[in-house]
Amino acid sequence: MTQKWVGPFGGVPAFDKVKVADFKSALEAAMAKNLAEIDAITAGKAAPTFENTIAALEDAGRMLNDVQTYYYIWGSNMSTPEFQKVEAEMDPKLSAHYDKINQNAALFARIEAVYNSPDKAKLTPEQQRVLWIYYTNFVRSGAKLSPEAKARVGAINTELAGLYTKFSQNQLADENTWIELSDADLAGLPEGLKAAAASNATARKLPGKHVIVNTRSSVDPFLTESPVRAAREKVWRAFVNRGDNGGATDNNAIISKILKLRVERAKLLGYKTHAHWRLENAMAKTPENAMALMEAVWKPAIAQVAIDVADMQAIIDKEGGVFTLEPWDYRFYAEKVRKAKYDLDMNEVKPYLQLDKLREGMFWASGQLYGFEFKKLEGIPVFHEDVTVYEVTRGGKHVGLWYFDPYARPGKRSGAWMNAYRTQERFKRETTTIVSNNSNFIKGKPGEPVLISWDDAVTLFHEFGHAIHGLNANATYPSVSGTAVARDYVEFPSQLNEHWLSTPQVLNQFALHYQTGKPIPAELVKKIEAAGKFGQGFGTTEYLASALIDMKLHLAGDVDIDPDKFEREELAKLNMPKEIVMRHRTPQFGHVFSGDGYSAGYYSYLWSDTLTADAAEAFAEAPGGFYDKAVAKRLYEDIMSAGNTIDPVEQFRAFRGRDVKIGALMRKRGFPVPPGA
Repeated sequence: MTQKWVGPFGGVPAFDKVKVADFKSALEAAMAKNLAEIDAITAGKAAPTFENTIAALEDAGRMLNDVQTYYYIWGSNMSTPEFQKVEAEMDPKLSAHYDKINQNAALFARIEAVYNSPDKAKLTPEQQRVLWIYYTNFVRSGAKLSPEAKARVGAINTELAGLYTKFSQNQLADENTWIELSDADLAGLPEGLKAAAASNATARKLPGKHVIVNTRSSVDPFLTESPVRAAREKVWRAFVNRGDNGGATDNNAIISKILKLRVERAKLLGYKTHAHWRLENAMAKTPENAMALMEAVWKPAIAQVAIDVADMQAIIDKEGGVFTLEPWDYRFYAEKVRKAKYDLDMNEVKPYLQLDKLREGMFWASGQLYGFEFKKLEGIPVFHEDVTVYEVTRGGKHVGLWYFDPYARPGKRSGAWMNAYRTQERFKRETTTIVSNNSNFIKGKPGEPVLISWDDAVTLFHEFGHAIHGLNANATYPSVSGTAVARDYVEFPSQLNEHWLSTPQVLNQFALHYQTGKPIPAELVKKIEAAGKFGQGFGTTEYLASALIDMKLHLAGDVDIDPDKFEREELAKLNMPKEIVMRHRTPQFGHVFSGDGYSAGYYSYLWSDTLTADAAEAFAEAPGGFYDKAVAKRLYEDIMSAGNTIDPVEQFRAFRGRDVKIGALMRKRGFPVPPGA
């Protein structure tokens, strides 16, 4: 694992050589080499310059980056009990390793000297950006603290790393459970979902049984399609209580510790709360700005939910139901309302949504916008037989590789995501990127196409948007290349890419019926367009509830928090509709508690979607619509290729010709547009 990547395309990961037993020694060797590289920088006799300090840091840690690529792929995709033991030992050690670097006084002295040097003005704009990022990241990590405070921050980071690992492993353990369905539970379930439930059971050595795995990709379709109310409730309760069942996998005590440690660290670093620390270098800048956006959208969202709930309750009453709508009923009856209001049954759409054809549609759309072409490769090492590899070219020139891992399996975390195995750069050498997309679709029988829901198709295009953001990268230095941007900006290109799914060009060519091969009928497309804003109340509310609780938890300060009680009381203050639960309840909120990544930052999806909606209107207003060449060229030049070489605010301003406005977001969701927005 410590060997340089060899083979075609500047080298590829040697997944066929990876052994779990080797991770510890490989990580330790790579960390030792990284520290030696840092020592070589600080031992330099020459005065600090960009080249001998900042550029040297850009070139340091390459072996460790490669080993960690393997390590994090296994953690997300192949997490066996054997690997989890390694994780529990090595995650705190990795945290301590980076603290040694971030708190290295001699190293920071060199960075600070370059940052304060009058020669800084002679650097290129990208070099100045890289220098600013290094300087601010070191300061924010505690480089200016006293030795005692540095030691405490390091201890906190190490303890947090262990807690994050335990949280993630608890969550994975609960998501690897399942709910067995009886014959009565299967009544009225579409054949495709029955087959998926049987496939789930077979994969878990339960032949002849039917099970719903405790993950969103398995649960949501069941809640949408099952007419058996008791079965829906059983599946729903298992799903929403992940991490909250007491016993070995309960996450509440872990969350309480994480919150206390985060606020202590923030105060040591000179910030009022963890939220203030996290948002300082985000687009939002302050928690107050993020809260203002969320609150502006929250009230119209729950108002729309009230309207939708009334429509659903009317159907329940008309059908003779003697019950009030509950959360486990919402998806099922929302589909009935959709059918009644728009004559749209999403079961009519699903036969046209073949996973392989939609993948071809993503390729085609990216070709129209960015000139990409994709060619499937054979013989490239992969970490699982389900993974396929594609070469990406533009105008005949190699751009990068795209790995696709579409199917669920035990040991794989739930959801969908993108990874960068290697980022593009032109620093020491011309290096092309390697990216992956990972999903959790249920594999069908051999030879049978995998049919997915419309929502899953949107997610597929979303994650591919992250991949093409990485593939479009055009930077000199790796630390500012591709998707290495502010958290509340990185979701913008991916959310924007969702829009191409619903374009007639993609639907007519790639939404083909799995039996007849005929394209989706125009009248069905019109129904999808007409119902485009349907469900925005639900989707916005379940998401925003999670984002608001995330922010409120991290603004609460140095207090003891009972996560369940806090969640319950704060949602009541927000007038959370009782018919909906948070998209991610606190005990299963991996975005926020499996690492710092989205902590006090789950608002980012809404912030990014404000940019997305505004940018989408730029395409909608153009003569060529979503395939307008001039707008696509601006998108590539100003945003998709820029990475973090330019401040995100300036990127958007260059693309749109002005700062973002909230009006497009409200129009997109069908909410009232505030005056002046």
